[in-house]
Amino acid sequence: MSVEVLVITVFLALAVGGALGFILSRKGSSKPPVFETAVDIEEKKKEAELIVSKAKEEAQEIIRKAQEEAREVRLNSEREAEKIVRLAQEEADRLRLTLKEETEKIRQDLDKKSKEMEEYLAERKQEIQKLEQALQHREANLERRVQALERREEELYRREKEVREMEKQVDQAQRDLQLKIREIDERKKEIEALRHREILELQRIASMSLEEARAELLRRVEEEAKIEAIRVAKRIEEEARERAEFEAKKIITTAVQRLSSEIAINYTTTTVELPSNEFKGRIIGREGRNIRTFELLTGVDLIIDDTPDIVTISSFDPMRRELAKDALERLIEDGRIHPARIEEVVAEVKKEMDEKIRKMGEETCMELGLYDINPGLYYYIGKLYYRTSYSQNVLLHSKEVAYLAGMMAEELGLDAKMARRAGLLHDIGKAISHELGGSHTDIGIELCKRYGEPDPVLNAIKAHHNEEPVRYPEVALVCAADALSAARPGARRESLEAYLKRLEKLEEIVKSFKGVQNAYAVQAGREVRVIVSPEEISDEEAYMLSKNIARKIEEEMQFPGQIKVVVIRETRHVEYAK
Repeated sequence: MSVEVLVITVFLALAVGGALGFILSRKGSSKPPVFETAVDIEEKKKEAELIVSKAKEEAQEIIRKAQEEAREVRLNSEREAEKIVRLAQEEADRLRLTLKEETEKIRQDLDKKSKEMEEYLAERKQEIQKLEQALQHREANLERRVQALERREEELYRREKEVREMEKQVDQAQRDLQLKIREIDERKKEIEALRHREILELQRIASMSLEEARAELLRRVEEEAKIEAIRVAKRIEEEARERAEFEAKKIITTAVQRLSSEIAINYTTTTVELPSNEFKGRIIGREGRNIRTFELLTGVDLIIDDTPDIVTISSFDPMRRELAKDALERLIEDGRIHPARIEEVVAEVKKEMDEKIRKMGEETCMELGLYDINPGLYYYIGKLYYRTSYSQNVLLHSKEVAYLAGMMAEELGLDAKMARRAGLLHDIGKAISHELGGSHTDIGIELCKRYGEPDPVLNAIKAHHNEEPVRYPEVALVCAADALSAARPGARRESLEAYLKRLEKLEEIVKSFKGVQNAYAVQAGREVRVIVSPEEISDEEAYMLSKNIARKIEEEMQFPGQIKVVVIRETRHVEYAK
């Protein structure tokens, strides 16, 4: 249909163009009249209409012829297409038939080959089954042989073990026999000596009355029984102590090796670096207004000396120093330093400090795996970072105690989480004891009771200062970890005056005992060496003296870590050859 429309359009264009060309040619060839009447114009119109009608008729004729030609072309095209389709279908049928024959032939070949392959596989399968049966038979034989060998090996190992045990028993029996022989010899010697002394004593007391002899005998038996009891107690205690010390050292060493703690010692001053030395004048301000305002608002002393580009903040309170440091750094960064701006910055830092402290406490609890601690304690735990004890940071000390107690609890199969909890909170009262006054243990107990802490935590707060007995094994580990953390070299420091007074008091306590000739505090007060008079103190009494001295030191002194008491009893016999 599109071809017919195209042809008609072309013929119409040609017809209209021819008509217009005829009109224009006539106009161009005729000479323009000098005067044209209405009749002439009307005639020309009629002529033009006639020409247009003739052009339309010619165009219609051309269109009709074009349509007939288009129909003829379409019919021819359809016949050609039908012929081509018929030929293509015949060719496709021929190809389909050929393909079907070839496919049938290939299928027959494949069937034949598959049968041959199945027969081959069946033969191979039978061969494989035979081989598998042979292998299974061999494996069964090997398994029986291996089991027999294993039974023989176990029997040999058992016999060898029995032989070794018998050898050990024989060796032990020989050692025991030799030991018993030595003991018997010593006993014989002691019996001979005792018999000799008894004979002498009997000769001496022969003149005594019956009552006096009985009293003398009872006194001597009592003394000997007491000495023997002390010896037995000493031997049992030494064996138990050696075993306990070995296990304790093993556990403590393991815990300390696993913990790599941060050592932080707080001092009373903090330095702030300045971009240039001109900031010192701006910090002081006109007539000292800026520095006076800053010190009044923060409660610290600003030391501005000749040290280049450094300002020192001095205060005994770490929280005040931290607040002053942050405020001063912000003022220096801002550049505007005047009383109104100082008040504004200090107020901002104070607001942010509480949130910073609470977040620090929360992070500490998360770090230790204590997710069920009441959030109300986060602020007090974080506040421990700004408290010190003998210049040791209390929060870091509490974390160290928690880690050590938890590790030792894991080694002993106890509640490690409870040990860490009690270790973290054992000094919680120090967060506010300087504000409320009173013992930090009492304040810590009240604080933990308010937030629902369990009884082991309360016991740890009291027991680590010996204010009440230890009721839980985890609390005992907290006390040991607290002593370890405090006694670690570099953890704490004290003034020279307090250090000297502590050593003097330690020596005075030791010298107050009867029979002590001299006492020396060594190793910074971690050990005291006691020299006793051998005429007044026997070996057994020296043993009891060491225990009594240690007990009295615990009762009358407060000290970090532990103090080793060494009692030395020495007998010297001097003679000169002349």
